[in-house]
Amino acid sequence: MKKIIAIAALAVIVAACGGPKPASEAPAKPVKLGIIGLDTSHSTAFTELLNSDSDEPFVREFEVVAAYPYGSKVIESSYKRIPGYIEEVRKYGVEIVESIADLCSKVDFVLLETNDGHPHLEQALEVFKTGKTCYIDKPIGATLGETLAIYQLAAEYGIPIFSSSALRFSPENAKLRTGQYGKILAADCYSPHKTEPTHPDFGFYGIHGVETLYTLMGPGCASVSRAHSPQGDVVTGVWADGRLGTFRAIVEGPAVYGGTALTPEGAVPAGGYAGYKVLLDQILTFFQTGVPPVAPEETIEIYAFMKASNMSIERGGKPVTIKEAMDEGRKEAAKLLKSLGR
Repeated sequence: MKKIIAIAALAVIVAACGGPKPASEAPAKPVKLGIIGLDTSHSTAFTELLNSDSDEPFVREFEVVAAYPYGSKVIESSYKRIPGYIEEVRKYGVEIVESIADLCSKVDFVLLETNDGHPHLEQALEVFKTGKTCYIDKPIGATLGETLAIYQLAAEYGIPIFSSSALRFSPENAKLRTGQYGKILAADCYSPHKTEPTHPDFGFYGIHGVETLYTLMGPGCASVSRAHSPQGDVVTGVWADGRLGTFRAIVEGPAVYGGTALTPEGAVPAGGYAGYKVLLDQILTFFQTGVPPVAPEETIEIYAFMKASNMSIERGGKPVTIKEAMDEGRKEAAKLLKSLGR
């Protein structure tokens, strides 16, 4: 199936570029990208990287041509950005469109960037119906149930998707993930924790550190427990093979990202924020191949980990299994899909 998807994705690119041309002809036109959601700095950062005069190969190969600006309607810090970000992307020749359907008619691939995770389910479904491959920025869904529903719909429509924080692809984290220091025996990771009332706890911002933890440890967590104080939270995951991984959510303290991995070679610092280009490189490769760089199962487990941590707090810090969290998430996903007539 992945080979079929990859072939189809490459066929779209060839078609978008007008097919193969002799060397004497003008360079092929860039692959056309569309953005949903001008309520996040990710949208303007990606547009600047892709539509600039840089000599980077991907700048010549891809271009953001259209954007549908909306977007969160309830998070003030997000929707207040939209007018300014509209003007910002227009400077790079991006057309502002009136609907997601209009956007999809003009582009080859979609970057779903809306800062609010709640609209993602309905927005993604509109994209899936057009057959467009889609990157969905984190949070892929505000809740575990929304995340499960999005992946189920993507599977039904045969649309490859992925979602990730840029922290996953920092060079040092990539080395740790690929085993350059040996098997990760344990990991302790941290990131700022800013709550957003419309989202469950870590889902809006703490996810950065949880993503780092999973980049190092990989999937396979069995249970989660959480300690809380006004200064922050510490979540401990017990993996099925006995390894321990922790996430420290920093409320009071420096706004830092990183951690430590314990390896056979000793303690190795985890990578922090390395800019958006490392993520964009992965997104564009995904568009070219149709193969997600992060497996759906791992992304889903990240949201189950966060859900289990919330359940642990409700139970006074007692351990909660990932299975329990998944069971609750599946119930929510079923209700959401039913509301959409699925």
